[in-house]
Amino acid sequence: MSRVGKKPIAVPKGVDVTINGRTVAVKGAKGQLQEQLPAEILATLGAGEGGVQEVSFAPTGNPRQLSAAWGTARAMVRNMIEGVTAGYTIPMKLIGVGYRATVAGKKLNMTLGYSHPIEVEIPTGITVDVKDQTEMTITGTDKQAIGQFAAIVRGKRPPEPFKGKGVRYTGEHIVMKEGKKK
Repeated sequence: MSRVGKKPIAVPKGVDVTINGRTVAVKGAKGQLQEQLPAEILATLGAGEGGVQEVSFAPTGNPRQLSAAWGTARAMVRNMIEGVTAGYTIPMKLIGVGYRATVAGKKLNMTLGYSHPIEVEIPTGITVDVKDQTEMTITGTDKQAIGQFAAIVRGKRPPEPFKGKGVRYTGEHIVMKEGKKK
């Protein structure tokens, strides 16, 4: 049995949740999101304690086999509700001499020590704010989308273990190696 999946999600005021078969759509102040649930998971919208709307999840088959999908479905809808109310941000840093980033239209241009500049297309629904060329903030409503985009940006020059140069998440700890000795 999924401990996460059993808990209903309280829907805050200003958020509209509609369930149509396996499709869950969430609309709020920051935008709207839509997601398909796994086939064996059933989502229902009802009134909870104090008249607050709640979204509940239940497996249609064997709960032991569907435990992971049950909890994942609940977490996806919870992330959607949080995304349309507060949004998500991922701060990142470029560390290295000459490493810098700029935003030009819908492209993120980065100079990362290669012989050529790196251009990454910014997906719709995601905004990138660059401060002083070495710090950037990726914001959006879809947690999966901004996490994937941040991973793509970090993958262009991951932090190396000797000097720590590269693109990293703010607050990320890099385990440094000692280097060669004579």
